Amino acid sequence: MAQGRGWEGTVLRLMRAKDFTLTVTGAEEVTADYRRLRLTDGGLLAATGVHPTMWIRLWFENAGRPHQRAYTLVDPDPAAGVFALEFALHEGAAGDWARAARPGDTVEATVQGTGFAPPAPAPSHVLVIGDPASLPAINSLLGDGEGALGSAPATVWFEGSPDGPDGLPFRTDPARHEIRHVPRVDSGAHLVERVKAELPALLTAGPDPYVWIACDTRTTRTLATHLRKELGVPKERLHALGYWRAS
Repeated sequence: MAQGRGWEGTVLRLMRAKDFTLTVTGAEEVTADYRRLRLTDGGLLAATGVHPTMWIRLWFENAGRPHQRAYTLVDPDPAAGVFALEFALHEGAAGDWARAARPGDTVEATVQGTGFAPPAPAPSHVLVIGDPASLPAINSLLGDGEGALGSAPATVWFEGSPDGPDGLPFRTDPARHEIRHVPRVDSGAHLVERVKAELPALLTAGPDPYVWIACDTRTTRTLATHLRKELGVPKERLHALGYWRAS
């Protein structure tokens, strides 16, 4: 299946990536810019197992060339062989496919590189910076009972449109998780300013903080560099991954 996917497909094949065909069974318009698709897994979950924040690569065609994007599994059910995927509908090949997807449509998926290792010691406070593209992963970390990072309190800076995140499917617990909504202004610069101003006090409020960042690539890189070099956060207490590229 990696044939026809360019150098990325070749590299993944050499790394023993596993390929599957997913089939759309239903769709839900969560908001005008956020869509949930339900899919059968083509044997994926039985072959790979499930872990928190598990993600897969979907393959799309973009102007005749292969194009892949990663998405976090939502509500995976290995016994039934189904899960959902949630799409923040940015412009581009992936967003175009997600907008148009209907029951019976198929999409190729690759599993390689995903993994989850909870930090040790367990976090005393979790500090999260994300946006709609990383919301499924945030929910996997914090939601559904204790979440993957345990019962520690969390502060979440969540970047979105100036109109706010109304209708997005948060699974956080208001008793333990504070959500600080930040409008997306100046291509993420406003979020960077807010986090730089507000995070240091929380970073020193407990013995074992843990920071998790997943925004657009430039914002993620800027914040991760600041935390490591200016605030001295050790690499084992910081996860940072760019989830999308701003145009």
